Amino acid sequence: MNGLLRTAGGRWRAALLAVLAPLVVAGCSTTPEASVAPTVNSSGSPAPAAAAVCDRMPPGPTTAPAGAVTVDPAVPGDLAAKTQASPAGTTFWLAPGTHRLPDDRYAQVTPKDGDTYLGAPGAVLDGRRINQYAFAGAARDVTIRNLTVQGFVAPRDEGVVNHDSADGWVVEHSTIQHNAGAGLMAGAHQRVRGDCLRGNGQYGMNAYQERGGITGLVVEGNEIVGNNADDWESREPGCGCTGGVKFWAVDGADVRGNWVHDNRGAGLWADTDDNDFLVEGNLIEANDGAAIIYEASYNAVIRNNTIRRNNWVDGRRYADRGDSFPVATVYVSESGGEPRVRARTDRLDISANTLEDNWSGITLWENADRFCNSPANTSSGSCTLLVPDRSRCTQPAIDTAPLRDDCRWKTQRVDIHGNRFTLDTSVVGCEVTCGRMALLANFGSYPDWSPYRGDGVEQAIIARQDNRWHDNAYVGPWTFVAHDTSQVLDHLQWQAAPYQQDQGSTFTRGGG
Repeated sequence: MNGLLRTAGGRWRAALLAVLAPLVVAGCSTTPEASVAPTVNSSGSPAPAAAAVCDRMPPGPTTAPAGAVTVDPAVPGDLAAKTQASPAGTTFWLAPGTHRLPDDRYAQVTPKDGDTYLGAPGAVLDGRRINQYAFAGAARDVTIRNLTVQGFVAPRDEGVVNHDSADGWVVEHSTIQHNAGAGLMAGAHQRVRGDCLRGNGQYGMNAYQERGGITGLVVEGNEIVGNNADDWESREPGCGCTGGVKFWAVDGADVRGNWVHDNRGAGLWADTDDNDFLVEGNLIEANDGAAIIYEASYNAVIRNNTIRRNNWVDGRRYADRGDSFPVATVYVSESGGEPRVRARTDRLDISANTLEDNWSGITLWENADRFCNSPANTSSGSCTLLVPDRSRCTQPAIDTAPLRDDCRWKTQRVDIHGNRFTLDTSVVGCEVTCGRMALLANFGSYPDWSPYRGDGVEQAIIARQDNRWHDNAYVGPWTFVAHDTSQVLDHLQWQAAPYQQDQGSTFTRGGG
Protein backbone atom coordinates (compact mmCIF):
# COMPACT_ATOMS: atom_id res chain seq x y z
CA MET A 1 0.00 0.00 0.00
CA ASN A 2 2.97 2.25 -0.26
CA GLY A 3 1.92 5.17 -2.42
CA LEU A 4 5.15 7.11 -2.71
CA LEU A 5 5.47 7.69 -6.34
CA ARG A 6 7.98 7.23 -9.08
CA THR A 7 9.72 10.16 -10.73
CA ALA A 8 12.25 10.18 -13.54
CA GLY A 9 15.15 9.70 -11.20
CA GLY A 10 13.60 7.40 -8.65
CA ARG A 11 10.91 7.31 -5.98
CA TRP A 12 10.15 9.43 -2.97
CA ARG A 13 9.79 6.63 -0.41
CA ALA A 14 8.05 9.13 3.55
CA ALA A 15 6.63 15.24 30.29
CA LEU A 16 8.12 18.55 29.12
CA LEU A 17 11.85 18.57 29.77
CA ALA A 18 14.41 21.29 29.45
CA VAL A 19 17.38 20.46 27.37
CA LEU A 20 20.76 19.41 28.43
CA ALA A 21 22.50 19.09 25.06
CA PRO A 22 21.56 18.98 21.38
CA LEU A 23 21.00 15.64 19.72
CA VAL A 24 23.64 14.49 17.33
CA VAL A 25 21.93 13.59 14.07
CA ALA A 26 23.28 10.61 12.22
CA GLY A 27 22.03 7.88 9.93
CA CYS A 28 20.41 6.02 12.83
CA SER A 29 22.41 2.92 12.04
CA THR A 30 22.02 1.74 15.63
CA THR A 31 19.02 1.82 17.90
CA PRO A 32 19.25 4.41 20.68
CA GLU A 33 19.44 2.57 23.98
CA ALA A 34 18.60 5.52 26.19
CA SER A 35 16.66 8.66 25.48
CA VAL A 36 18.20 12.10 25.60
CA ALA A 37 16.12 15.02 26.80
CA PRO A 38 14.41 16.94 23.98
CA THR A 39 16.49 19.75 22.59
CA VAL A 40 15.66 23.44 22.56
CA ASN A 41 15.09 25.31 19.34
CA SER A 42 17.35 28.01 17.96
CA SER A 43 15.64 30.71 19.99
CA GLY A 44 16.56 28.87 23.17
CA SER A 45 12.98 28.11 24.13
CA PRO A 46 12.11 24.57 25.16
CA ALA A 47 10.32 22.16 22.89
CA PRO A 48 6.55 21.77 23.16
CA ALA A 49 5.18 19.11 25.44
CA ALA A 50 7.33 16.17 24.49
CA ALA A 51 7.41 12.82 26.17
CA ALA A 52 10.89 11.75 27.20
CA VAL A 53 9.54 8.63 28.87
CA CYS A 54 11.98 5.87 27.89
CA ASP A 55 13.88 4.80 31.00
CA ARG A 56 11.79 7.27 33.02
CA MET A 57 8.59 5.28 33.46
CA PRO A 58 6.49 5.73 36.59
CA PRO A 59 6.74 2.55 38.65
CA GLY A 60 3.95 0.03 38.71
CA PRO A 61 2.39 -1.31 41.93
CA THR A 62 4.91 -2.93 44.27
CA THR A 63 2.33 -5.38 45.61
CA ALA A 64 -0.60 -7.11 44.00
CA PRO A 65 -3.80 -5.04 44.10
CA ALA A 66 -6.70 -6.55 45.99
CA GLY A 67 -8.27 -9.36 43.99
CA ALA A 68 -5.44 -9.55 41.43
CA VAL A 69 -3.89 -12.82 40.30
CA THR A 70 -0.14 -12.88 40.95
CA VAL A 71 2.05 -14.09 38.08
CA ASP A 72 5.34 -15.73 39.10
CA PRO A 73 8.35 -15.11 36.82
CA ALA A 74 10.00 -18.29 38.14
CA VAL A 75 7.28 -20.40 36.50
CA PRO A 76 7.68 -20.50 32.69
CA GLY A 77 4.34 -19.91 30.99
CA ASP A 78 2.63 -18.81 34.21
CA LEU A 79 1.14 -15.70 32.59
CA ALA A 80 -0.43 -17.54 29.66
CA ALA A 81 -1.70 -20.38 31.85
CA LYS A 82 -3.29 -18.16 34.48
CA THR A 83 -4.87 -15.98 31.80
CA GLN A 84 -6.43 -19.07 30.25
CA ALA A 85 -7.70 -20.32 33.61
CA SER A 86 -9.20 -17.03 34.79
CA PRO A 87 -12.54 -15.43 33.90
CA ALA A 88 -12.96 -12.31 31.80
CA GLY A 89 -12.22 -9.08 33.60
CA THR A 90 -9.39 -10.46 35.75
CA THR A 91 -6.51 -8.26 36.88
CA PHE A 92 -3.06 -9.88 36.70
CA TRP A 93 -0.07 -8.54 38.62
CA LEU A 94 3.29 -9.54 37.13
CA ALA A 95 5.78 -9.78 39.97
CA PRO A 96 9.29 -8.31 39.54
CA GLY A 97 11.54 -10.32 37.25
CA THR A 98 11.67 -11.69 33.71
CA HIS A 99 8.56 -13.58 32.66
CA ARG A 100 8.68 -16.18 29.90
CA LEU A 101 6.24 -17.99 27.66
CA PRO A 102 6.63 -21.66 26.67
CA ASP A 103 9.35 -22.50 24.13
CA ASP A 104 7.00 -22.45 21.15
CA ARG A 105 7.09 -19.74 18.51
CA TYR A 106 3.29 -19.49 18.64
CA ALA A 107 3.00 -19.43 22.43
CA GLN A 108 1.22 -16.23 23.43
CA VAL A 109 -1.01 -14.63 26.02
CA THR A 110 -4.66 -14.64 24.91
CA PRO A 111 -6.60 -12.22 27.11
CA LYS A 112 -10.33 -12.26 27.74
CA ASP A 113 -12.58 -9.20 27.52
CA GLY A 114 -11.69 -6.61 30.12
CA ASP A 115 -8.52 -8.25 31.42
CA THR A 116 -5.89 -5.99 32.98
CA TYR A 117 -2.14 -6.65 33.17
CA LEU A 118 -0.08 -4.64 35.66
CA GLY A 119 3.69 -4.86 35.89
CA ALA A 120 5.51 -4.48 39.17
CA PRO A 121 8.74 -2.48 39.11
CA GLY A 122 11.19 -4.54 37.06
CA ALA A 123 8.56 -6.79 35.47
CA VAL A 124 9.58 -7.83 31.95
CA LEU A 125 7.84 -10.15 29.49
CA ASP A 126 10.64 -11.46 27.25
CA GLY A 127 10.07 -13.46 24.07
CA ARG A 128 13.77 -14.41 24.02
CA ARG A 129 13.71 -14.27 20.19
CA ILE A 130 11.61 -17.46 20.35
CA ASN A 131 7.99 -16.34 20.60
CA GLN A 132 6.37 -14.32 17.84
CA TYR A 133 3.58 -12.61 19.78
CA ALA A 134 3.10 -11.41 23.35
CA PHE A 135 -0.61 -10.53 23.56
CA ALA A 136 -3.02 -11.69 20.85
CA GLY A 137 -6.65 -12.55 20.19
CA ALA A 138 -9.94 -10.71 19.77
CA ALA A 139 -10.64 -9.73 23.38
CA ARG A 140 -11.92 -6.18 23.81
CA ASP A 141 -11.06 -3.55 26.41
CA VAL A 142 -7.78 -5.08 27.57
CA THR A 143 -5.45 -2.89 29.65
CA ILE A 144 -1.65 -3.19 29.90
CA ARG A 145 0.25 -0.90 32.28
CA ASN A 146 3.77 -0.59 33.66
CA LEU A 147 5.14 -3.57 31.75
CA THR A 148 8.20 -4.06 29.55
CA VAL A 149 7.64 -6.29 26.52
CA GLN A 150 10.73 -7.21 24.53
CA GLY A 151 12.49 -9.84 22.47
CA PHE A 152 9.52 -11.08 20.39
CA VAL A 153 9.92 -11.88 16.69
CA ALA A 154 6.73 -10.95 14.86
CA PRO A 155 6.95 -11.28 11.06
CA ARG A 156 6.92 -8.23 8.82
CA ASP A 157 3.67 -6.21 8.99
CA GLU A 158 2.58 -8.04 12.15
CA GLY A 159 2.79 -6.88 15.74
CA VAL A 160 3.70 -8.13 19.19
CA VAL A 161 1.17 -6.44 21.49
CA ASN A 162 -2.49 -6.56 20.42
CA HIS A 163 -1.41 -8.70 17.51
CA ASP A 164 -4.97 -9.08 16.18
CA SER A 165 -5.86 -5.36 16.39
CA ALA A 166 -8.68 -5.92 18.88
CA ASP A 167 -10.76 -2.92 19.92
CA GLY A 168 -10.70 -0.83 23.05
CA TRP A 169 -7.22 -1.65 24.35
CA VAL A 170 -5.39 0.71 26.69
CA VAL A 171 -1.59 0.53 26.74
CA GLU A 172 -0.04 2.94 29.23
CA HIS A 173 3.34 3.57 30.83
CA SER A 174 4.83 0.49 29.20
CA THR A 175 8.05 -0.12 27.31
CA ILE A 176 7.72 -2.11 24.10
CA GLN A 177 11.20 -2.51 22.71
CA HIS A 178 13.60 -4.55 20.62
CA ASN A 179 10.99 -6.71 18.96
CA ALA A 180 10.84 -7.73 15.30
CA GLY A 181 7.90 -6.44 13.27
CA ALA A 182 5.77 -3.80 14.97
CA GLY A 183 5.92 -3.40 18.70
CA LEU A 184 2.22 -2.65 18.87
CA MET A 185 -0.86 -2.99 16.66
CA ALA A 186 -4.04 -0.94 17.10
CA GLY A 187 -7.79 -1.40 17.11
CA ALA A 188 -10.74 0.97 17.38
CA HIS A 189 -10.78 3.35 20.36
CA GLN A 190 -7.33 2.25 21.44
CA ARG A 191 -5.45 4.49 23.87
CA VAL A 192 -1.66 4.50 23.70
CA ARG A 193 -0.37 6.84 26.40
CA GLY A 194 2.96 7.45 28.04
CA ASP A 195 4.68 4.50 26.41
CA CYS A 196 8.21 3.92 25.17
CA LEU A 197 8.09 2.36 21.69
CA ARG A 198 11.78 1.80 21.08
CA GLY A 199 14.05 -0.06 18.69
CA ASN A 200 11.44 -2.31 17.11
CA GLY A 201 12.32 -3.99 13.85
CA GLN A 202 9.72 -2.40 11.59
CA TYR A 203 7.39 0.05 13.36
CA GLY A 204 6.85 1.31 16.86
CA MET A 205 3.14 0.92 16.13
CA ASN A 206 1.27 -0.34 13.07
CA ALA A 207 -2.30 0.99 13.22
CA TYR A 208 -3.85 -1.49 10.82
CA GLN A 209 -6.97 -3.58 11.15
CA GLU A 210 -7.85 -6.02 8.40
CA ARG A 211 -11.52 -5.12 8.47
CA GLY A 212 -10.65 -1.42 8.30
CA GLY A 213 -12.59 -0.33 11.36
CA ILE A 214 -10.11 1.70 13.42
CA THR A 215 -11.82 4.81 14.81
CA GLY A 216 -11.16 7.03 17.78
CA LEU A 217 -7.45 6.25 18.14
CA VAL A 218 -5.44 8.24 20.69
CA VAL A 219 -1.63 8.29 20.65
CA GLU A 220 -0.50 10.66 23.38
CA GLY A 221 2.62 11.41 25.36
CA ASN A 222 4.73 8.57 23.98
CA GLU A 223 8.39 8.40 23.08
CA ILE A 224 8.74 6.70 19.70
CA VAL A 225 12.41 6.18 18.95
CA GLY A 226 14.80 4.09 16.88
CA ASN A 227 12.21 1.98 15.08
CA ASN A 228 12.77 0.17 11.78
CA ALA A 229 15.88 -1.20 13.43
CA ASP A 230 15.85 -4.03 10.87
CA ASP A 231 16.05 -1.52 7.98
CA TRP A 232 13.26 -2.98 5.87
CA GLU A 233 13.65 -0.43 3.08
CA SER A 234 17.14 -1.80 2.43
CA ARG A 235 15.93 -5.38 2.59
CA GLU A 236 12.94 -4.68 0.31
CA PRO A 237 13.58 -1.42 -1.55
CA GLY A 238 10.48 0.66 -2.07
CA CYS A 239 8.31 -1.35 0.30
CA GLY A 240 7.06 1.79 2.04
CA CYS A 241 6.81 -0.32 5.17
CA THR A 242 8.85 1.46 7.82
CA GLY A 243 8.93 4.22 10.37
CA GLY A 244 7.91 5.30 13.82
CA VAL A 245 4.14 4.84 13.41
CA LYS A 246 2.11 3.80 10.36
CA PHE A 247 -1.63 4.45 10.11
CA TRP A 248 -3.84 2.63 7.60
CA ALA A 249 -7.51 3.54 6.97
CA VAL A 250 -7.91 5.08 10.42
CA ASP A 251 -11.03 7.24 10.74
CA GLY A 252 -10.34 9.64 13.58
CA ALA A 253 -7.00 9.87 15.38
CA ASP A 254 -5.50 12.28 17.89
CA VAL A 255 -1.70 12.19 17.86
CA ARG A 256 -0.45 14.69 20.39
CA GLY A 257 2.38 15.44 22.76
CA ASN A 258 4.66 12.68 21.50
CA TRP A 259 8.43 12.75 21.03
CA VAL A 260 9.08 11.01 17.72
CA HIS A 261 12.79 10.84 17.02
CA ASP A 262 15.69 8.96 15.50
CA ASN A 263 13.54 6.51 13.58
CA ARG A 264 14.97 4.95 10.44
CA GLY A 265 12.47 6.20 7.87
CA ALA A 266 9.48 8.49 8.46
CA GLY A 267 8.35 9.58 11.88
CA LEU A 268 4.54 9.51 11.41
CA TRP A 269 3.00 8.11 8.23
CA ALA A 270 -0.72 8.07 7.42
CA ASP A 271 -1.06 5.86 4.36
CA THR A 272 -4.29 5.32 2.38
CA ASP A 273 -7.82 6.33 3.31
CA ASP A 274 -7.00 7.81 6.68
CA ASN A 275 -9.34 10.61 7.72
CA ASP A 276 -9.93 13.12 10.50
CA PHE A 277 -6.47 13.36 12.06
CA LEU A 278 -5.29 15.85 14.65
CA VAL A 279 -1.49 15.92 14.85
CA GLU A 280 -0.70 18.46 17.54
CA GLY A 281 2.00 19.49 19.96
CA ASN A 282 4.50 16.82 18.98
CA LEU A 283 8.27 17.12 18.88
CA ILE A 284 9.41 15.29 15.74
CA GLU A 285 13.14 15.33 15.17
CA ALA A 286 16.14 13.54 13.71
CA ASN A 287 14.20 10.96 11.73
CA ASP A 288 16.01 9.65 8.65
CA GLY A 289 13.00 10.38 6.45
CA ALA A 290 10.05 12.75 6.54
CA ALA A 291 8.67 13.88 9.87
CA ILE A 292 5.10 13.48 8.62
CA ILE A 293 3.69 11.80 5.51
CA TYR A 294 -0.01 12.20 4.75
CA GLU A 295 -0.76 10.00 1.76
CA ALA A 296 -3.94 9.18 -0.18
CA SER A 297 -5.93 10.42 2.80
CA TYR A 298 -8.38 13.09 3.91
CA ASN A 299 -9.10 15.95 6.31
CA ALA A 300 -6.43 16.64 8.91
CA VAL A 301 -5.14 19.35 11.20
CA ILE A 302 -1.37 19.42 11.70
CA ARG A 303 -0.59 22.23 14.11
CA ASN A 304 1.72 23.47 16.85
CA ASN A 305 4.38 20.85 16.22
CA THR A 306 8.12 21.39 16.46
CA ILE A 307 9.77 19.60 13.55
CA ARG A 308 13.53 19.70 13.17
CA ARG A 309 16.52 17.95 11.65
CA ASN A 310 14.40 15.42 9.79
CA ASN A 311 14.92 13.90 6.34
CA TRP A 312 18.68 14.36 6.29
CA VAL A 313 19.40 10.78 5.30
CA ASP A 314 16.70 10.37 2.65
CA GLY A 315 17.20 13.89 1.31
CA ARG A 316 20.93 13.43 0.89
CA ARG A 317 20.35 10.06 -0.75
CA TYR A 318 18.22 11.72 -3.42
CA ALA A 319 20.72 14.53 -3.93
CA ASP A 320 23.65 12.15 -4.23
CA ARG A 321 21.99 10.19 -7.01
CA GLY A 322 20.88 13.31 -8.88
CA ASP A 323 17.16 12.84 -8.31
CA SER A 324 15.43 16.22 -8.58
CA PHE A 325 12.20 15.25 -6.82
CA PRO A 326 11.64 17.64 -3.87
CA VAL A 327 11.73 15.18 -1.00
CA ALA A 328 10.31 16.98 1.98
CA THR A 329 9.94 16.91 5.72
CA VAL A 330 6.15 17.21 5.55
CA TYR A 331 5.05 15.25 2.49
CA VAL A 332 1.44 15.44 1.31
CA SER A 333 0.77 12.94 -1.45
CA GLU A 334 -2.69 12.74 -3.06
CA SER A 335 -4.28 14.04 0.13
CA GLY A 336 -6.39 16.99 1.15
CA GLY A 337 -9.69 18.28 2.39
CA GLU A 338 -12.93 16.67 1.24
CA PRO A 339 -16.24 18.06 2.58
CA ARG A 340 -18.11 14.91 1.58
CA VAL A 341 -16.06 12.80 4.00
CA ARG A 342 -17.22 13.49 7.54
CA ALA A 343 -14.55 14.85 9.87
CA ARG A 344 -13.79 17.66 12.31
CA THR A 345 -12.43 19.69 9.41
CA ASP A 346 -12.99 19.71 5.67
CA ARG A 347 -9.47 20.86 4.86
CA LEU A 348 -5.91 19.74 5.37
CA ASP A 349 -4.71 22.50 7.67
CA ILE A 350 -0.98 22.82 8.38
CA SER A 351 -0.52 25.73 10.76
CA ALA A 352 1.52 27.20 13.61
CA ASN A 353 4.31 24.67 13.24
CA THR A 354 8.02 25.38 13.64
CA LEU A 355 10.22 23.64 11.07
CA GLU A 356 13.92 24.08 11.72
CA ASP A 357 16.94 22.79 9.81
CA ASN A 358 15.16 19.97 8.05
CA TRP A 359 15.99 18.75 4.56
CA SER A 360 13.36 20.89 2.79
CA GLY A 361 9.93 21.92 3.97
CA ILE A 362 6.51 20.93 2.64
CA THR A 363 5.79 19.19 -0.66
CA LEU A 364 2.27 18.88 -2.06
CA TRP A 365 2.29 16.22 -4.77
CA GLU A 366 -0.32 14.48 -6.88
CA ASN A 367 0.50 11.62 -9.20
CA ALA A 368 -1.69 11.84 -12.29
CA ASP A 369 -1.35 8.10 -12.86
CA ARG A 370 -2.54 7.04 -9.40
CA PHE A 371 -6.26 6.32 -9.14
CA CYS A 372 -8.59 3.43 -8.39
CA ASN A 373 -7.85 0.40 -10.58
CA SER A 374 -4.72 1.94 -12.07
CA PRO A 375 -1.64 -0.29 -12.13
CA ALA A 376 0.18 2.78 -10.77
CA ASN A 377 -1.92 2.74 -7.60
CA THR A 378 0.51 1.30 -5.12
CA SER A 379 -2.25 1.10 -2.49
CA SER A 380 -3.14 -2.24 -3.99
CA GLY A 381 -6.83 -3.10 -3.94
CA SER A 382 -7.85 0.20 -2.35
CA CYS A 383 -10.13 2.87 -3.71
CA THR A 384 -11.10 6.31 -2.48
CA LEU A 385 -13.55 6.85 0.35
CA LEU A 386 -15.93 8.31 -2.24
CA VAL A 387 -16.04 5.11 -4.32
CA PRO A 388 -15.88 2.05 -2.05
CA ASP A 389 -16.39 -0.32 -5.00
CA ARG A 390 -13.30 0.09 -7.14
CA SER A 391 -14.82 -1.98 -9.95
CA ARG A 392 -16.81 1.14 -10.87
CA CYS A 393 -13.60 2.98 -11.77
CA THR A 394 -13.26 1.57 -15.27
CA GLN A 395 -13.96 2.76 -18.78
CA PRO A 396 -16.25 4.17 -19.92
CA ALA A 397 -17.76 5.28 -16.58
CA ILE A 398 -14.53 6.72 -15.18
CA ASP A 399 -14.38 9.22 -18.04
CA THR A 400 -17.53 11.03 -16.90
CA ALA A 401 -18.82 12.75 -13.78
CA PRO A 402 -18.90 11.97 -10.94
CA LEU A 403 -16.39 9.12 -11.20
CA ARG A 404 -13.82 11.17 -13.10
CA ASP A 405 -13.36 13.19 -9.91
CA ASP A 406 -14.22 10.60 -7.31
CA CYS A 407 -11.99 7.75 -8.51
CA ARG A 408 -8.78 9.58 -7.64
CA TRP A 409 -7.24 10.88 -4.44
CA LYS A 410 -6.62 14.60 -4.80
CA THR A 411 -4.21 17.04 -3.25
CA GLN A 412 -6.75 19.76 -2.65
CA ARG A 413 -7.93 22.26 -0.04
CA VAL A 414 -4.55 22.30 1.68
CA ASP A 415 -4.04 25.43 3.80
CA ILE A 416 -0.46 26.12 4.96
CA HIS A 417 -0.29 29.18 7.20
CA GLY A 418 1.23 30.66 10.31
CA ASN A 419 4.27 28.39 10.18
CA ARG A 420 7.91 29.31 10.72
CA PHE A 421 10.44 27.73 8.37
CA THR A 422 14.11 28.21 9.25
CA LEU A 423 17.07 26.73 7.44
CA ASP A 424 20.80 27.00 8.02
CA THR A 425 22.43 25.02 5.22
CA SER A 426 25.69 24.83 7.18
CA VAL A 427 23.84 22.86 9.85
CA VAL A 428 22.13 20.55 7.39
CA GLY A 429 25.27 20.20 5.29
CA CYS A 430 23.82 20.96 1.88
CA GLU A 431 23.80 23.70 -0.72
CA VAL A 432 20.64 24.14 -2.78
CA THR A 433 18.34 21.15 -2.77
CA CYS A 434 17.58 21.09 0.96
CA GLY A 435 15.62 24.36 1.01
CA ARG A 436 12.56 23.69 -1.12
CA MET A 437 8.81 24.00 -0.89
CA ALA A 438 6.88 22.34 -3.69
CA LEU A 439 3.48 22.20 -5.37
CA LEU A 440 3.57 19.82 -8.30
CA ALA A 441 2.25 16.87 -10.26
CA ASN A 442 3.40 14.79 -13.20
CA PHE A 443 2.21 14.61 -16.80
CA GLY A 444 -0.35 11.82 -16.93
CA SER A 445 0.68 8.96 -19.20
CA TYR A 446 -0.38 5.60 -17.75
CA PRO A 447 -2.28 3.36 -18.27
CA ASP A 448 -3.45 3.93 -21.82
CA TRP A 449 -7.12 3.95 -20.72
CA SER A 450 -6.54 6.61 -18.07
CA PRO A 451 -8.80 9.67 -18.34
CA TYR A 452 -6.04 11.71 -16.66
CA ARG A 453 -3.42 11.60 -19.39
CA GLY A 454 -1.88 14.94 -20.27
CA ASP A 455 -1.29 17.96 -18.04
CA GLY A 456 -4.76 18.28 -16.53
CA VAL A 457 -3.70 17.15 -13.05
CA GLU A 458 -0.69 19.49 -13.15
CA GLN A 459 -2.95 22.41 -13.98
CA ALA A 460 -5.51 21.45 -11.36
CA ILE A 461 -3.12 21.17 -8.42
CA ILE A 462 -1.71 24.61 -9.23
CA ALA A 463 -4.84 26.57 -10.08
CA ARG A 464 -8.09 24.75 -9.31
CA GLN A 465 -7.73 22.71 -6.14
CA ASP A 466 -7.47 25.49 -3.57
CA ASN A 467 -3.97 24.78 -2.27
CA ARG A 468 -2.57 27.81 -0.46
CA TRP A 469 0.51 28.93 1.41
CA HIS A 470 0.03 32.26 3.23
CA ASP A 471 1.17 34.25 6.26
CA ASN A 472 4.25 32.14 6.94
CA ALA A 473 7.72 33.26 8.05
CA TYR A 474 10.81 32.06 6.18
CA VAL A 475 14.41 32.36 7.33
CA GLY A 476 17.10 31.00 5.04
CA PRO A 477 17.70 30.34 1.33
CA TRP A 478 14.30 28.93 0.38
CA THR A 479 13.23 28.16 -3.18
CA PHE A 480 9.93 26.94 -4.57
CA VAL A 481 9.13 24.17 -7.04
CA ALA A 482 5.91 24.54 -9.02
CA HIS A 483 4.20 22.52 -11.74
CA ASP A 484 7.02 20.00 -12.16
CA THR A 485 10.58 19.47 -10.98
CA SER A 486 12.06 21.68 -13.71
CA GLN A 487 10.31 24.85 -12.50
CA VAL A 488 12.29 26.33 -9.59
CA LEU A 489 11.23 29.80 -8.40
CA ASP A 490 12.47 32.43 -6.00
CA HIS A 491 9.99 33.84 -3.51
CA LEU A 492 9.02 36.79 -5.70
CA GLN A 493 8.11 34.49 -8.58
CA TRP A 494 6.26 32.21 -6.16
CA GLN A 495 4.20 35.16 -4.93
CA ALA A 496 3.47 36.48 -8.43
CA ALA A 497 0.97 35.26 -11.02
CA PRO A 498 0.09 32.59 -11.87
CA TYR A 499 0.98 31.04 -8.49
CA GLN A 500 0.21 33.88 -6.07
CA GLN A 501 1.38 31.85 -3.11
CA ASP A 502 2.59 33.01 0.29
CA GLN A 503 0.68 36.26 0.34
CA GLY A 504 1.35 37.95 3.67
CA SER A 505 4.46 35.87 4.31
CA THR A 506 7.88 37.24 5.28
CA PHE A 507 11.25 36.23 3.89
CA THR A 508 14.64 36.70 5.54
CA ARG A 509 17.68 35.48 3.65
CA GLY A 510 19.81 34.59 6.69
CA GLY A 511 20.40 31.07 7.88
CA GLY A 512 23.16 29.92 5.57
